[in-house]
Amino acid sequence: MSTTAAPIVCIGGLNIDRKLKLLSNSLQGSSNPCESHETPGGVVRNVAENLARLGLPAALVAAVGDDAGGRMLLEQAATVGIDTRAVIRLRRHASDSYTAVLAPDGSLELGLASMPLVERLNPWALEASKALRAGAALVVADGNLPTDAWPLLLGEARASGIPLVGVAVSEAKMERLPERLDGLHLLVLNLGELATIAADANAAFDALHARGVGCVLVSKGADGLLLSEREHAPRHWPAPRVHVVDVTGAGDALSAGVCAALLRDCDDFDAAARLGLDLAALTLQTTDSVHPELTPRFLEER
Repeated sequence: MSTTAAPIVCIGGLNIDRKLKLLSNSLQGSSNPCESHETPGGVVRNVAENLARLGLPAALVAAVGDDAGGRMLLEQAATVGIDTRAVIRLRRHASDSYTAVLAPDGSLELGLASMPLVERLNPWALEASKALRAGAALVVADGNLPTDAWPLLLGEARASGIPLVGVAVSEAKMERLPERLDGLHLLVLNLGELATIAADANAAFDALHARGVGCVLVSKGADGLLLSEREHAPRHWPAPRVHVVDVTGAGDALSAGVCAALLRDCDDFDAAARLGLDLAALTLQTTDSVHPELTPRFLEER
């Protein structure tokens, strides 16, 4: 990771990902055979690792416990080149975790999130990393953040002009976003999360732009992306066709690719969509939340 370039500051979830892949269709109320796999996870943590593996300076603002899981998360982040100096260590707490139950085809059947520590990232806790954000090239925040963190980050983005990218994490947590989103350069979400704004996609785009969002990027999974900018008709980007091994982390890779492209040109959302789709396609082909063989060459070839 470069130590001189302005960092991409990633704020939000840092947790253990536990993946349980069913060997056959699930039987409710019964024991189901599965394969288990454990990796570091968390939406912005995954974004940060993708960026670091691409050779870009990534700094993490998050919270971990003082347990074995927390130590593993910090050690692994340091190994891949993520700056963890702004990660809050909470004594006598277990680190956050996310358990994904996957169907035999790799699709998500059930997700279980135990994420109390990310709730600690309130404005008071974020004060410690204010200078880090002020020197950022880009700030990425995920939807795990508590409601009161958003006005602070949006206000900083408006005052500084540093692009702020929001990454949704679930339909349930969409309500954490404030009514006014002025200062949000880009919001990345999926169709289910978009539907919490309005049932009709075009109406949802209009509503988000009216609330202040500059660009909205919606993942449609295997059907690619929808991209909406103010005063432009939404446009569609098809997804590359790949053999899907595991969907976990693909959305985070999409967001990382988008952020990497925005570093080149913060207003070229079409280039961001293309790079995001390419990185997501690569991640779909591994059981890890971040592709372990990702290198800066990925960017050099695009």
